[in-house]
Amino acid sequence: MTSAIRHTTIDCADAYRLALFWSEVLGLPLHDDDKPGDPEALIEGAGLLFVTVPETKTRKNRVHFDLQPQDRTRDEEVRRMLGLGASLVDDRRNPDGTGWAVLAVPNASN
Repeated sequence: MTSAIRHTTIDCADAYRLALFWSEVLGLPLHDDDKPGDPEALIEGAGLLFVTVPETKTRKNRVHFDLQPQDRTRDEEVRRMLGLGASLVDDRRNPDGTGWAVLAVPNASN
C-alpha cells in the first residue's frame, strides 16, 4: 500500500535541450517521441523528466516527485496522501484518467 517515484521532474527553460545534454552525459537515449521544441522530454532509463516552464529561475534548484500508485487508483492515492496530511495545491485530473494532482507535503517551507 505505497507509491513509487515515477520520474524526477526538472523545470527548465528548454526541456528538449536540457534533456539532450543529460542524455549525452548519462549515455541514455531520450524517449522516441521527444523532438526539439517539445515542452517535455524524458530520459526513461534514468526516470528524468524535463518540463519547459515560462518562469525564470530565481532561486536554487527545486525538485518535485511524480508518484505512481502501485496498488490503487490515482484518485485513491490522492485521498490517502491527503489523509496523511498533504494539501491539494492544484487539481488537474481529468475524468478520462489523464492529468495530475499537485500536492504539498505537510509543514513544507517555501
